Amino acid sequence: MLARVLADATVAFHFAFILFVVFGGALVWRRTAWAWLHVPAVAWVAWLESTHAICPLTPLENALRARAGDTGYAGGFIQHYLEPVIYPGGLTPGIQLVLGALVVAINVVVYALVWRRATHGGRTRVV
Repeated sequence: MLARVLADATVAFHFAFILFVVFGGALVWRRTAWAWLHVPAVAWVAWLESTHAICPLTPLENALRARAGDTGYAGGFIQHYLEPVIYPGGLTPGIQLVLGALVVAINVVVYALVWRRATHGGRTRVV
C-alpha cells in the first residue's frame, strides 16, 4: 500500500514539476527569487526533451508500482500520461524537440519582460 501511495505521489510531483516549468515564469514575474528554481528546472526539461532522455522520476514510479504489485510502463511520463490526452496520434522525437523549444521560448520572453521591468524602474520584488 505504501509503495502505491508513493508511486501516486511521484506522479503528482512529476505533473506539478511540469506545470512549474511551463508556467513558473508567472511566479518569476511576481517575485524574481523564483528564478533560482525555475531556470534550472527549464534547463533540465530542455535537456531531457532535446536528448530524448527519460526523467528519473519515471523509473522511480515504475519501481514503486512494481513493488506494489502493479505493472509499470515503457517510455516516459509524457508518453504514458499526457500523450493519450494531448497527442493521440503519437509523440515523435520531432514533436519533443518542438515542445522543448517552445518551453524555452516562452520562458525567454517572460524573463526578457522581467529583466526589462527590473532595469527600467518597474515594480519587481527582488529577494
